[in-house]
Amino acid sequence: MSWERVREFVIGDVERPATPTRNRIGWGPRAVRVAKGGRNDRVLAPCAYLATSAAPPVPASAPPPAGPSLTLFEDLGANRLLCYVGERIEVDGERHHPVHDGQGQLIGTVRRVPPRRPFRHTWAIDQPGHPVIVGRNQWIAGGSPKDALGLAAGRLALGVADALTSFGAEGGDLPHRSRTLEWRADGEVVMTSEGSEKVTMKAEWIDRRLAFAFALVGDR
Repeated sequence: MSWERVREFVIGDVERPATPTRNRIGWGPRAVRVAKGGRNDRVLAPCAYLATSAAPPVPASAPPPAGPSLTLFEDLGANRLLCYVGERIEVDGERHHPVHDGQGQLIGTVRRVPPRRPFRHTWAIDQPGHPVIVGRNQWIAGGSPKDALGLAAGRLALGVADALTSFGAEGGDLPHRSRTLEWRADGEVVMTSEGSEKVTMKAEWIDRRLAFAFALVGDR
């Protein structure tokens, strides 16, 4: 699948996850992966590959990447640079992660916004030509406190079942449930994320490379 049309992805090296009819996990290179197939023959197909070299190649005039774990290529041979995250910049207490395309041009910025009690830190994405995309805890993004408590109870009850049936489930130990963020721009839900493990696009206009960059940086 072309990276421009990705609707939902994970980043990992599992190519064939365990299913009700397949016990053995199939491994592949670390990549941005998109689910294909049905429940019994699920495959996580790569659409972009993480760099493996210590110094990923970029255009000579471009800012350097922060490292291979934050660099993506369109091909396994690392010949077609897709995008990369540059060195982190501290701005007024925020951590700015600039994102560059394959030619080294800035295409947007992923920002880690410091926490405000009682809430944890959150995130924002600046994409030129569009309103700021702000990630908020799904439980407080909308609705009343009562609604939030009901959603929390529901997620707790369904957590194990959801983990076992989601396309990223690998079997084995029960996975940790990461917090869900709902990303909005001017009231529109642009995407959702579950930690850094699973990201779902809701709006067509968001540059997928910025969503990839957030997942690479990680919700830490």
